Amino acid sequence: MNKVINYVKESYTELVHKVTWPTYKELTNSAVVVLVASLIIALVVWLMDLGFENIMKIIYKQII
Repeated sequence: MNKVINYVKESYTELVHKVTWPTYKELTNSAVVVLVASLIIALVVWLMDLGFENIMKIIYKQII
């Protein structure tokens, strides 16, 4: 039980004194970067899907 108490105390001390928390501006900037990157990746995946769909339509027209 003593090890658990020490672990909790050390974890608290580390979180309070050693961790550097981001500012609100840094947090919002990171959120915007993630949002933009997600949109770009979604657009690339959508374009690949659209291209694959068109290629499959051409192939199916040739078969049928």
